[in-house]
Amino acid sequence: MPESSVELSLKTLPENPGVYQFYDKDNKLLYVGKAKNLKKRVNSYFTKSHDSRRIAVMVKKIVAVKHIVVKTEADALLLENNLIKTRRPRFNVMLRDDKTYPWLCIKKERFPRVFLTRKVIKDGSEYYGPFPSLKTIKTLLSLIKGVYQIRTCNYDLSAPKIEGGKYKVCLEYHLGNCLGPCEAYQSEEEYNAQIESVRQIVKGNFQSSLKAFRLQMKTLAEELRFEEAERIKKKINSLESYQSKSTVVNPKISNVDVFSIVSDESYGYVNFLQVVNGAIIRSHTIEIKKRLEEDDKTLLELGIIEIRQLFSSRSKFIYVPFHVDLGEHISIQIPKLGDKKSLVELSQRNAKFFRMERFKTMKIVDPERHTKRLMTQMQSDLRLPSPPVHIECFDNSNIQGTNPVAACVVFRHGKAFKKDYRKFNIKTVEGPDDFASMEEVVHRRYKRLLEEDESLPQLIVIDGGKGQLSSAVKALDRLGLRGKISIIGIAKRLEEIYFPGDQFPLYLDKKSETLKVIQQLRNEAHRFGITFHRQKRSKQAIDSELQHIDGIGEKTALELLKEFRSVKRIKDASEAQIAGIIGHAKAKLITNYFSENA
Repeated sequence: MPESSVELSLKTLPENPGVYQFYDKDNKLLYVGKAKNLKKRVNSYFTKSHDSRRIAVMVKKIVAVKHIVVKTEADALLLENNLIKTRRPRFNVMLRDDKTYPWLCIKKERFPRVFLTRKVIKDGSEYYGPFPSLKTIKTLLSLIKGVYQIRTCNYDLSAPKIEGGKYKVCLEYHLGNCLGPCEAYQSEEEYNAQIESVRQIVKGNFQSSLKAFRLQMKTLAEELRFEEAERIKKKINSLESYQSKSTVVNPKISNVDVFSIVSDESYGYVNFLQVVNGAIIRSHTIEIKKRLEEDDKTLLELGIIEIRQLFSSRSKFIYVPFHVDLGEHISIQIPKLGDKKSLVELSQRNAKFFRMERFKTMKIVDPERHTKRLMTQMQSDLRLPSPPVHIECFDNSNIQGTNPVAACVVFRHGKAFKKDYRKFNIKTVEGPDDFASMEEVVHRRYKRLLEEDESLPQLIVIDGGKGQLSSAVKALDRLGLRGKISIIGIAKRLEEIYFPGDQFPLYLDKKSETLKVIQQLRNEAHRFGITFHRQKRSKQAIDSELQHIDGIGEKTALELLKEFRSVKRIKDASEAQIAGIIGHAKAKLITNYFSENA
């Protein structure tokens, strides 16, 4: 029985913070929720019984699950709030319009105040946030107050009133929390320099403030003003310990469409974020199949037109990661930094997760298509002449130069093919020589395949860097197979891929499926080789001692080693202790042997 849309969504959800949305058969939004881990939270609705009848009824109506990935749990909280207000899902508690999150305001006035507010007024003032809780914004305000002397009074500090002596300094001045601009003790230029530093801190840029304070502390210390230097040091510590908050929304970004694209050899995935009144209210991703190897620019233009028609978007402003042509009536922006850039990055992140989910879904419902796509992707990433349907990976294993062995593991269609795994005892190399050992096993492996007229792999992976790769290439040269089989090496430290004769390695994306397959090959070869090496060492330990005793076989020796863990402990054990495991007759043989050879 084919799996439902909900079942597939549950299997492919990411384990990231975000917002999930439940839809019914008529594509109406039932519920919006936030999650620290989307996969765990959404699955919980379908894997346990619910005491609440309302939840049980809602779960029965769910036929589709969608989600939006964000950076942090705090961002998920804010986005959930926006979506509930704009979409009004049936099963959500309705948020009152006056229940808003707090913002930090830098007031547009002479000697600007810095304070928290729940109302965003378009009077030219600067607003930062929103913040998910009062605790967060109060922590930030406490930091600002502790580091800078910003006024807290609400006086109109116009030049005529200050010059006319209308105000007197208050207690905050005497406590050192304000430098007295009301009596012209502080210049407007000096005060505004502090406000600029506050702006940078709110945006998460601490470097300029830290640099200035460190220089000031050094100067004070050189002048032997240690108490003042200590106060500056406390400010530096406060700044360094405060973690800046990432933001999802910004009141200055209004009525904007954000688009981005990720693609592979067959498809492009275009994500859309709709921003209205400074808040994300919609996220949607579409898949576009390539027909003639279209580039990302062409696919993004097609996707933008399709999505804008789908949602009847009339926004005149679009943010994209690169230039696109959409006519003269739409303003195209390519953000380079700040909140606008963050929105484009958020869109790209959602497109990437959508692509990953499609791959997971494909793997479940159409494994043959998934394998074909994976082979094509590997061929492209590794610059191979054909898809690597048959791959073999080699790994040497020796510990402190003893019992050198090697392993060869085989993958077919991207999966382990254990029937074809092979173990090798090193025969022609003395001592721990990884390079010579690699040359030997590669030569022996493919010499035998040629003699038996067996099929050769399309790709060989060598666990190691340039040295091991060069040794393996020598073996292929001796057999006349160079050029008939592609070969690469993977170094452990930075996971770099080496090609024969190429000075510079290839660095694949850490989330690349090609790299994951190569890592699986390498790890499996290492596991298989280590297991063989341990077996050989254990057998050697048994052979070297216990099996030299007449009447003691391998099975008996293994029983003793399993119990006592070493031959030395068996030597030290009493006859009665040994007899309790293997009987008195054999115990007598062992104790007599060790006493005679003591």
